[in-house]
Amino acid sequence: MYAIIVTGGKQYKVTDGDVVFVEKLDAEENAEITFDKVLAVGSDDGIKTGAPYVEGATVAAKVIKNGKSKKVTVFTYKSKKNEKRKMGHRQPYTKVEITAINA
Repeated sequence: MYAIIVTGGKQYKVTDGDVVFVEKLDAEENAEITFDKVLAVGSDDGIKTGAPYVEGATVAAKVIKNGKSKKVTVFTYKSKKNEKRKMGHRQPYTKVEITAINA
């Protein structure tokens, strides 16, 4: 069984036991969270889609850790203007493990 969930403006296809890096959530480590925005649930007997979400479907997950991803270097440059700027960015994330899909 799998589900397609929405969190942080992105869509993720998840199954039981998956470890997913999502946009930072306001949750502590080892906390249980539920995703109620489920777009579709697929099983052996077919796919159940919602309009926009499947009613009564939830995905339970456990927060493993909060962290920051690797640094991305951004360099802007304008020729003949002596203008350049170097910046770095580290996107925060939450690592979650999917424990159950309730359809």
